[in-house]
Amino acid sequence: MANLSGKQVAFLATNGYEDSELSSPWSAVTGAGATATMVAPDGEDITGKNGHVQSVDVTADRASVGDFDALVLPGGVVNADHLRMDHASVEFARGFFSQHKPVGVICHGAWILIEADVVDGRTMTSYPSLRTDLSNAGAEWVDEEVVVDQGLVSSRTPDDLPAFNAKVIEEIGEGAHSGQTT
Repeated sequence: MANLSGKQVAFLATNGYEDSELSSPWSAVTGAGATATMVAPDGEDITGKNGHVQSVDVTADRASVGDFDALVLPGGVVNADHLRMDHASVEFARGFFSQHKPVGVICHGAWILIEADVVDGRTMTSYPSLRTDLSNAGAEWVDEEVVVDQGLVSSRTPDDLPAFNAKVIEEIGEGAHSGQTT
């Protein structure tokens, strides 16, 4: 496993996130030595669909991509739907692609990347119901537990978290990827 000491990882979510898709990668990256920061549209604590409460460290409109080495986007239908309608959150996510930084996305989190217009030409996976959305946005959708495309790590469901976490840690350890673009 890569040593992520000194790395700063942003997690972007809001109420209704899939609890394990936030808590499991959070534990994985912090366990590898990184510092995790919770970014959300507003500064109130956020609650997952199963009741996990997460403190918010910074709001999306005040967060700076330059302060972070990577981004993780948990899923959850309500979470992803609300984030894709929040301009600051979408621009924050898009900024990681502009700066060639690793991004991990799981389940419905890909909706945010579709809204950010960063999936065209990428190979990805997601929760199966997003297949058409991703294809219409120009991505090649595949049904695999984890897909890595130039620093973009994607997975389908909580069942894929072990593979997702391992690849997210690996990509963060590798750093910037020139193919990670807008």
